[in-house]
Amino acid sequence: MPENPSALPVTSSFEPDFDQAQRGFYREVLELLNEHQIPYAVSGAFALQQHTGIWRVTKDLDVFVTAANVPKALDMLAKAGFRCEVPDPVWLAKAHRGEFYVDLITGMSNAALCVQDDWIERARPAVVVDVATRVLAPEELIASKLFVTRRERFDGADIAHVIYGTPGELDWDRVLTLIGEHWEILLWALVLFRYIYPANSGYVPARIWNELLGRFQKEVSTPGPSARFRGSLIDDKMFAIDVAEWGKRNILEELREKAELIHREKEEAA
Repeated sequence: MPENPSALPVTSSFEPDFDQAQRGFYREVLELLNEHQIPYAVSGAFALQQHTGIWRVTKDLDVFVTAANVPKALDMLAKAGFRCEVPDPVWLAKAHRGEFYVDLITGMSNAALCVQDDWIERARPAVVVDVATRVLAPEELIASKLFVTRRERFDGADIAHVIYGTPGELDWDRVLTLIGEHWEILLWALVLFRYIYPANSGYVPARIWNELLGRFQKEVSTPGPSARFRGSLIDDKMFAIDVAEWGKRNILEELREKAELIHREKEEAA
């Protein structure tokens, strides 16, 4: 058992008592993004609350932007006195003030999915820390959490809660389009949803179950001997032995290298 169980996240419908400095920080960031007309959508704890009613204590503000808009956002925030950095050009930039920070997220850390303009365009109106803003639509929120599958953090419960909290509202064709070739990860999440909420299987349309289970049965019946190992997309630490000692191709490294090349080309073009 962990030494301090209370430190683990506990689901609740009660809004956390955010520190006033923290609220002020979030408010300033959102107001600046609005003022400078930088397209974005709030994600993370605030988007989860919007779609499920669940509040979660958070020390950061997650903001989704396209890679093309990161330089403009960082320049604006730096001029406003924030300390800015790009810890990982594939998916993450940050702006700090004191102990609080905002994450500017452009995709998944494994480079399997990238934030596109339509992610932002489809965002839903919301009020966050008293600022009129927009949060990720539930379809994009689900997609953004499908690869949070690490040993130390797993967002499967969030996905189940989004499905449960938006019955009949989800555009499942959009979800399938977003996840693309990684549809088996979606099926995995849906099977988990079914296990958690067996009386609510109908929240996922029958045609989606049939489509994904049909694909899965076909893949299992005719396995491809040359199909790529994909464990590193799930957790590169837990599946390190497969790459380092068992000779598996590192698809994570390949996708990240491709994403970094695209990033450099865009920077040079700018």
